[in-house]
Amino acid sequence: MNHEKIIILDFGGQYAHLIASRIRRLGVLAEIMLPRETTATDLADDSIRGIILSGGPQSVFADDSPQTDNEIFALGKPVLGLCYGHQYFAQALGGKVAPGTTGEFGRSEFTQDGKCPIFKNVPEKSVVWMNHVDAVETFAPGFEICGTTPHCATAAAWDSSRNFFSLQCHVEVTHTEFGEKMLENFLDLCGCSRDWSVEKFYQEQEKKLLEKVGDKNVFLFVSGGVDSTVTFALLTKVLGADRVRGLFVDTGLLRQGEVSQVEKSIRAIGADLTTLREADYFLKKLAGQTDPEQKRETIGHAFLDVQQEFFKKNGLDESWLLAQGTIYPDTIESGGTKNAAKIKTHHNRAPEVQKLIDAGKVIEPVAELYKDEVRALGELLGLPHELVWRHPFPGPGLGVRILCSDENFDETLVEKIDAFTMQPKKRPFVQLPIKSVGVQGDFRTYRHPAVLTSIPGEKTIDNLEKFSTKLINHYDEINRCTLLLGKNYDGNISKISVKKCDLSPERVARLQAADAVVTRLLREMNAYEKVWQFPVVLLPIFFNSVGSETIVLRPVDSIDAMSASVGKLSWEFFDRAAKEILENDPEISAVLLDCTSKPPGTIEWE
Repeated sequence: MNHEKIIILDFGGQYAHLIASRIRRLGVLAEIMLPRETTATDLADDSIRGIILSGGPQSVFADDSPQTDNEIFALGKPVLGLCYGHQYFAQALGGKVAPGTTGEFGRSEFTQDGKCPIFKNVPEKSVVWMNHVDAVETFAPGFEICGTTPHCATAAAWDSSRNFFSLQCHVEVTHTEFGEKMLENFLDLCGCSRDWSVEKFYQEQEKKLLEKVGDKNVFLFVSGGVDSTVTFALLTKVLGADRVRGLFVDTGLLRQGEVSQVEKSIRAIGADLTTLREADYFLKKLAGQTDPEQKRETIGHAFLDVQQEFFKKNGLDESWLLAQGTIYPDTIESGGTKNAAKIKTHHNRAPEVQKLIDAGKVIEPVAELYKDEVRALGELLGLPHELVWRHPFPGPGLGVRILCSDENFDETLVEKIDAFTMQPKKRPFVQLPIKSVGVQGDFRTYRHPAVLTSIPGEKTIDNLEKFSTKLINHYDEINRCTLLLGKNYDGNISKISVKKCDLSPERVARLQAADAVVTRLLREMNAYEKVWQFPVVLLPIFFNSVGSETIVLRPVDSIDAMSASVGKLSWEFFDRAAKEILENDPEISAVLLDCTSKPPGTIEWE
């Protein structure tokens, strides 16, 4: 079917495909093209109703910044610029962009003047999501400013005669309060009739799978999570159970009771599943490793080793294709788009897997979908509700939730004196002497987490998240904030210790026990579906010489993992979880609540 389309020119931002996902959810097919390889002629097709210029990690005035054919602006099609696209609009058409100093990340209050049609049914003031350093200084002739934030006087502009709209914020993320309405208004301005849906995706994907697979059989690694389960169900429905085999690997990095849960749920859909018990192999491979990237790569290689050994023993030859439950975030944040800055690596994109993909030996049936769309497809296929709405779980499992250290380290906290004023330097947090991964301005950051012992004003999750964002935007040395929920030590923090450790079976068991407490309480308190995901993290840190580890609770509200806010659970839940974790294990020095949005912090700590 020849769908109407919105074309997104991907300037390298981590959100480029998220824009496509949002637009598809509104009933319009969106396709992504690379700006350097796209000409005005490529976009002249009548089925293309509008163009979106995505965000990107670079400055528009940098020598190597991505450019496109500016003749696209003469096609007479509506154009929407977002973030880098907003700045590119100004630069390409005669305006000016200036380098920023502190940047603007996370929530910001946006004010619009009520004149621009892209803000139809959007309040005068609303919350938008910012992720930029540079800012437009002056717009091109024909544009007029129509929106501002406290830190950006040029947050929105439009050219009414050409249907050009330019926004510094990311309307595609769920945390821009009226972002979906702005996109919907843009689609109306493009004259879109909304002729795309998950149902149509399934119909078209069924034909594609039958053509690509041909007479071959398919072999799929199954994690038991939503993505691989829906992929397994889709392949089984399209090809038949006799042509699809699933392999579930017990890596030793799964949650308590997860192996039996996965086996039960997969077999319930009538699929052919084999389980391999390989915990000893994975943990032996990981012994002595502390670097996050090395751990991810090791886990990816171990999966391939297990696969190849299984192939040899079971006679799976060239008549078989490998299938993966890869979805957009697995490839986008791994640098899957040509311009994208690398946010994380993923075992689905290990070099050996990529070689197989390049050779045409891998199929990824849901790789164009985000988590919410995968769930919609799962429901369309008739999968049980509890299976479709299970919390996402990373492919490397608890391996990326157990931080390691290659040294023992003690830090005694002393009051720091300002050299100029000779007064104590007042900071509202304690900085941890380890680093976690974050994302700011489309780049991956490794900076220190901060620990708060209190917050100003009312003790609410919203207030806590706003205060966290404010601190991270102000202090360059941190990219993540946590709140102290409970402790096994006495008094204030006077000493922080980091212990030398790797990913040992004992540490896996410790995290599994804490994670099990959280999962049980979520279900007991009818809160499981009130959060999108709830990572529990183990840090090799202890305070005041008490215990040996710290647990971090990371409740997340999201749709697709590309942006996230802190899960709005009750303080009763957090208090009960912290108390039980501390009582169960005296080696836990403290329990922290991660109160960082994404951006600037990633969902996982590694």
